[in-house]
Amino acid sequence: MEGVCTFSREEVRNMVRKDTATKRDSTMGHANQVAQLVDSTVVGEGNPMQPVHSAEEVAFLVSNMKQAMNDMVVQILTKAVVAQQFSGEVGVSGDQPQFPVRWIDAYFPFTSPSWEMEVLFQGEWLEICGCGVMKQEIIDQAGMTDRIGWAFGFGLERLAMLLFGVHDIRLFWSSDPRFAGQFEPGKINSFRPFSRHPSCTKDVSFWLPTESTFHDNDIMDLVRETAGDLVEGVKLIDSFTHPKTGKGSRCYRINYCSMDRNVTNEEINGVQELVRKRMVEQLGVTLR
Repeated sequence: MEGVCTFSREEVRNMVRKDTATKRDSTMGHANQVAQLVDSTVVGEGNPMQPVHSAEEVAFLVSNMKQAMNDMVVQILTKAVVAQQFSGEVGVSGDQPQFPVRWIDAYFPFTSPSWEMEVLFQGEWLEICGCGVMKQEIIDQAGMTDRIGWAFGFGLERLAMLLFGVHDIRLFWSSDPRFAGQFEPGKINSFRPFSRHPSCTKDVSFWLPTESTFHDNDIMDLVRETAGDLVEGVKLIDSFTHPKTGKGSRCYRINYCSMDRNVTNEEINGVQELVRKRMVEQLGVTLR
């Protein structure tokens, strides 16, 4: 994802004159518990400004740009931590209560001065943004000779890694439904790692007891308590109510898979029989 932000030079002069371009701490407020911003970079010989820009113009553009980028990353980290806490999982940060965010001098052919923005993620610095003051000839060639601006580029997969706690960027090119099936539009949740070993699928169907406060979570809890880490997922695949008796029927598909080894059909058959037995004993269902 790439974008630019431009200002008229008169607008910049007015802002500088009114002292509205002073730096502010973008970690203040609701997000100050998740991000730690570090920036010791300076505009100088190693990362020079363009001769067509004044020092005041560059200072304004750099401050405006870094505030916008910092605020964006803080918003993402805040949502990621909230999703992690809601799911009750270690998720994104593990034992890391805050995310250091740092700025690094860089070179890009279309901006000067330029920077990279990095976030400490899973013990490593992850580059998520490149940005800088736009080369003036590009803006001039676009017919905006009275304007100056800054540009940025984000790797969307890297932002999603932070937001959803995805540890391997290669998963974004996976066709495995166990990955894509974990996400839906408008919802932020922590990614649940799945095994690369072959899975073993079993179905179980039953009639509900006549008087029952049965809930899907009852099945989920029972299966996970019985099979433990061998369960990768439980999904309702069919629901039916008998037109004459009014009895309800359910069918669930249980996906068994180990994170560190291949499982055998014989092993899973034994686990499945134990699951079926406990469904009868604890939930009072009638197996079909």
